[in-house]
Amino acid sequence: LCDVHGVVYEGRTIDMNPQKAAYAQNTDKWTLDDVIDGADLFLGLSGPNVLKPEMVKRMAKRPIIFALANPNPEIMPDIAREVAPDAIIATGRSDFPNQVNNVLCFPFIFRGALDVGATEINDAMQIACIDGIAELARATTSAEAAAAYQGETMNFGADYLIPKPFDPRLSGIVSSAVAQAAMDSGVAKRPIEDIEAYRETLDHAVFKSAMLMRPVFDAASKQSRTIAFAEGEDERVLRAAQAILEETSEKPVLIGRPDVISQRCERMGLTIRPERDFAIVNPENDPRYRDYWGTYHDIMARRGVTPDLAKAIMRTNTTAIAAVMVHRGEADSMICGTFGEYRWHLNYIEQVLCDPAQHAQGALSLMILEDGPLFIADTHVHTTPTPEQITQSVLGAARHVRRFGLEPKIALCARSQFGSMQGDTGQRLRDAMAQLDLMDLDFQYEGEMNIDAALDPEVRARVMPQNRMDGVANVLIFAHADAASGVRNILKMRAGGLEVGPILMGLRNQAHIVTPSITARGLLNMAAIAGVPVANYG
Repeated sequence: LCDVHGVVYEGRTIDMNPQKAAYAQNTDKWTLDDVIDGADLFLGLSGPNVLKPEMVKRMAKRPIIFALANPNPEIMPDIAREVAPDAIIATGRSDFPNQVNNVLCFPFIFRGALDVGATEINDAMQIACIDGIAELARATTSAEAAAAYQGETMNFGADYLIPKPFDPRLSGIVSSAVAQAAMDSGVAKRPIEDIEAYRETLDHAVFKSAMLMRPVFDAASKQSRTIAFAEGEDERVLRAAQAILEETSEKPVLIGRPDVISQRCERMGLTIRPERDFAIVNPENDPRYRDYWGTYHDIMARRGVTPDLAKAIMRTNTTAIAAVMVHRGEADSMICGTFGEYRWHLNYIEQVLCDPAQHAQGALSLMILEDGPLFIADTHVHTTPTPEQITQSVLGAARHVRRFGLEPKIALCARSQFGSMQGDTGQRLRDAMAQLDLMDLDFQYEGEMNIDAALDPEVRARVMPQNRMDGVANVLIFAHADAASGVRNILKMRAGGLEVGPILMGLRNQAHIVTPSITARGLLNMAAIAGVPVANYG
């Protein structure tokens, strides 16, 4: 045992207590450097850079190094691997394999203990937690976990000793194991009769709220994308920028006046400051102004925009400025819409980022509800979409839903139900269905149908026994924006739905338009969505 003063040895008087004394050794080796020779395991909970590369060289073959100091470990994994390529390494950091995080155990120990009314948390319950985590580490990767951590190999081995901290299976496996151990050891006051049913309930509940966003945040944390915020002076944007810098590896760029942003950051008690922590584009006095208006004029010259108008727009229109930044490669994506009307923002985004014949596919809103997520489209872009536009919304929605680790089940919704009414919305949805049927698609879709049929398999089976959708739809596609927007607002205001979005489909994740009611946390969620480079993403 070593502490900041070195080895805990018999006879040491500096900073000793009974707990340390129990581990005191009879030795003349007094420093970590003295005792590291031939060590099989280093377990650190101390401070940064305590374990030196030359010490690692003198450890045993295939050493186990758990460098758990936060935020900076006792040795960085890449440095340790340079001198010991066979080392098995874990840290507390999410940007290296084997993150040791108390989120792996604490929430699930407490959940299992509370659900059975345990009078204590005993050794048997803690061991059950460990066994549950070990079971999951060696288990076959679930579809949800694979989708959440795309691009990573999750086979048990040196780079996957323990599950990912936000593997959605942890809740069911660990909590149920702890609950069972509490019952077996006699400390449960409210035993659970059917532990498997309990586990299934936990598995279902785990996809609510923040857990649903975790795959997106984890994907974004592996990137270093630059996100331009058009309304950089908005207090919600400033709070979101602070959270982005604390929780992700993204680089926010704020469009606004530096003095206003600085004053508001200071007044709000934020620790971030312009230029030091994030870049600013000042519409009133930016050295790139000539380049920006020149770029905008080049794009819009044959669409009625004169040089003088281009200059005025690049001084006053922050949405257009953000779009030009993305067009020029100075930002990877942009977020706007904390004030103003959605279509107004979309007009400038499509001008700059789309070819004249190209348009956004639609807007997809995610509503996180008590019984699971529900995606709704098109809430903002096409008021009365054509069958072709509905088809594109379906395809775009399917791609985006999978980014959340979910398999899309898409229902095309209308007043008409499986051909019961001719013309109007039902016909446009049927025409879209015909187009989709010509494609080789790997997800479930069905329509047209009423909303209750989409959300209740029994209702759907009574109306159309031969329908080709299993279970409950998680995506509702409407043939009119009024219907989509109305359902979205009802769920948000009366059903306690938490909205993520709207997600703008069809622009390769280069731009998103939020709504004025968005919160700082909502902006953080959108930044995470914008923070992932996407090929064929929609």
